[in-house]
Amino acid sequence: MMLGQQAPQTAGQQTIPDGPRPQVTLPSANSIRPGMSTTPESTDTSPAASPDDNVPSHLPSSAQTQTKPTEPEPEIPAAGQGPQAFTLHVQTNFVEIPFTVKDKKGNLVAGIKPREVRVYENNVRQQLAVFTADPWPLSVALVIDQSLTWDNMAKVNNALAAIQGAFAPYDEVAVFTYNNGPQMRTDFTAAQSARLAFTIETSKARGREPLAIMGGPMAATNNINNQNFDPNTAPVRNNRGIELNPPKEVHTLNDAILEAGKSLSRAAKGRRRIIYVISDGKEYGSQARFKDVVQYLQTNKIAVWATLVGDSSLPVVGFLDHIRLPFTMRDNILPSYAVLTGGSIDAEFRQRGIEQSFAKIFEQARTQYTLGFYSHEPFIDGKFRTVEVRVLRPDLTVVAKKGYYPTAQDTRPPNVVSSASH
Repeated sequence: MMLGQQAPQTAGQQTIPDGPRPQVTLPSANSIRPGMSTTPESTDTSPAASPDDNVPSHLPSSAQTQTKPTEPEPEIPAAGQGPQAFTLHVQTNFVEIPFTVKDKKGNLVAGIKPREVRVYENNVRQQLAVFTADPWPLSVALVIDQSLTWDNMAKVNNALAAIQGAFAPYDEVAVFTYNNGPQMRTDFTAAQSARLAFTIETSKARGREPLAIMGGPMAATNNINNQNFDPNTAPVRNNRGIELNPPKEVHTLNDAILEAGKSLSRAAKGRRRIIYVISDGKEYGSQARFKDVVQYLQTNKIAVWATLVGDSSLPVVGFLDHIRLPFTMRDNILPSYAVLTGGSIDAEFRQRGIEQSFAKIFEQARTQYTLGFYSHEPFIDGKFRTVEVRVLRPDLTVVAKKGYYPTAQDTRPPNVVSSASH
């Protein structure tokens, strides 16, 4: 055979393939399968090869080992700060409920244990987080009714000399009076200060003269030809008596309690907020409505305590005010304030009883039991939440407020020491 002459191909003889051509395009995404080898051993690129045929038979060398992407290092707290690093901070609402326990005779009951107390919010039992029977310092807004009749006002004036002795040195007191409108006599000052003694002394008033409703034979007037002879009187049909239309007396009790509540809302945490009213409980002519004032007090954790004087302190009149007969007007609204805010009422008609009520009221307010729990309701929804406190002993009465409105001010108990301060 001569050089350069191509040998004829015989049957069954394999042709020699040409050299590999350069790859000018990247492989498509569908041509790469998991497990396909990228090492030089995989030389079979025929489309008929299965994925199992391309799995490498040995582990890649260290030079060919793929490195994992770097992950962020875990946060390592400083020494002694481990518990804080793993604490979940959740915005919760801490609810504080003062309450009083009395027996059948109205005496205070001491020695109540936490295991004997149950508290319910919106009829759902809550777990106690705080329970204490320690006395609290008081922030008291004293409200004196100057619209009393002169005889009842004299009893109150004589009894006011004993009220300063019912306070503790760490208490603070503000004084308000009202007649045709409320008036602040002094802002909060120390309970044993000379300023408070001077303010109480200057808050004494003469009172009002009782209206004289004329009737009977002494109420007759002169009529000539069935005409009233005296122009200062009004005739009554078929009667020669006098018909008097006296103006309605103004007793702005709602306005006075609201003004006292506004001052108490600025009291510091860790103090019990008390509005103490000395009045007969009559209300007429206030711009503030009873419902709105109660809502303000329940929102700002303020309780109304009172000493009833005058006719409202009499057993029969006081009983009628409590039961409120149908189609009759309620002359005394102080019991309603006390029930809804968790306070108490002491009815005294005589001067000595009024003096003794001062010490009795503030002893109960200072030594109330206090419980606290973390509400499971939405943090702030503006809705009223009912609260009920029960004691697992028979024949006892629990005095506590009926509910509250949530606020953003109290999210944890007062005077809590965090671990970071140790």
